[in-house]
Amino acid sequence: MVPHLVTALNGPLLDLEKKILGATPAIERWFRMEWQEHTPPFYCSVDLRNSGFKLAPVDTNLFPGGFNNLSPEMLPLAVQAAMAAIEKYCPDAKNLLLLPELHTRNTFYLQNVARLMQIFRQTGLHVRLGSLSDKVTEPVTVELPDGTTVTLEPLERSHNGRRLGLKNFDPCTILLNNNLASGTPSILENLNEQTLLPPLHAGWTARRKSSHFSSYDDVVKKFAKLVDVDPWMLNPFFARCDQINFQEPPGEDTLASSVSSLLSKIRKKYKEYGIKEKPFVIVKADSGTTGMGITSVTDANQIKELYFKQRNKIAEGKSTQSIYDVVIQEGVHTFEHINDAVAEPVVYMIDRYVVGGFYRVHAERGINENLNAPGAHYVPLAFAQQHALPDLLAKPGTTAPNRFYMYGVVARLALLAASLEMEKTDPNPEIY
Repeated sequence: MVPHLVTALNGPLLDLEKKILGATPAIERWFRMEWQEHTPPFYCSVDLRNSGFKLAPVDTNLFPGGFNNLSPEMLPLAVQAAMAAIEKYCPDAKNLLLLPELHTRNTFYLQNVARLMQIFRQTGLHVRLGSLSDKVTEPVTVELPDGTTVTLEPLERSHNGRRLGLKNFDPCTILLNNNLASGTPSILENLNEQTLLPPLHAGWTARRKSSHFSSYDDVVKKFAKLVDVDPWMLNPFFARCDQINFQEPPGEDTLASSVSSLLSKIRKKYKEYGIKEKPFVIVKADSGTTGMGITSVTDANQIKELYFKQRNKIAEGKSTQSIYDVVIQEGVHTFEHINDAVAEPVVYMIDRYVVGGFYRVHAERGINENLNAPGAHYVPLAFAQQHALPDLLAKPGTTAPNRFYMYGVVARLALLAASLEMEKTDPNPEIY
């Protein structure tokens, strides 16, 4: 399925598609050379926004939780990619321990876990689930909406506490599908000759969105030079504000000033390309771990309202934390719609390979709002038409494979940025 665009696919994005399709051989060689120098994250998902004049990633998730939303036709490709990924870290792997999020009552999320288990079992691995919850002291079986079940088991440290596994199960590789937003459990530290994927510094305990956006800046500058396009066509502007205290008035002025400055930069670009839409920015916590929600802002004067709402949230909540490092990101409109509901593509990758994706669709959200919210539903991307084989003879803007190829290219740029981000933030670079 390909959603329709509210506005015609023309102008800058049409020119971008022409240049990317024309440079396909050079692009694929460029990616191949980059992966010789950098190691991709084990898996990754990227939220994209297609405005009709810009195509850019707005979020990169290193612990993707929606594999159940992928088209079943893409499973063979996912299995092949998983094989390639596992062989890098443990060629003779036999056992894989999968550690999911703690919310065991969320059966939709656990369907994602079941899909991951299916993929890795097809690679020839014995896969079992461990729980990071101290409350799981014996195996817990959960029935899923499709009638299948998954069983979570309590973790054990063996070999004098040096290895992590389950009863009668000693894995070579441990796969995290838990973003560590609540902190790093001590049971995951100081493992001996076991590969933990992704590494601990990929979790939100240590990771910062601004670090990823900074790495993406570097990647896009090189790529844009390769295909001769304005990097802005693929890259949202962003700024970072440190130590914003929502209970102290001075922080309000600092944040408002940064918002005003970024909106001014966006307006200049809109004027340059004759774009009539109203620019906006997204304000969100840099770490992804605090209680500050994602807020859309079109004017710096709205920061006062944001401060008021955030102060009330802090006062009502159990946590007393009120100081955030904040990211201000250029908002990218999404002009893609499915049945009159706003949609955005989400691309999934294992290792360096695109293995599918879906449209996140929300009937109650606007083109300048966050769609990753209650009420969203998911429609599998039609990657079955081989996203990697664009129709170079087709007129730009007219075929699904070409649009999906564009999605895959931009998602892989974000994947490469995540690789650079992990290298820069690795606490043990000598063993990276």
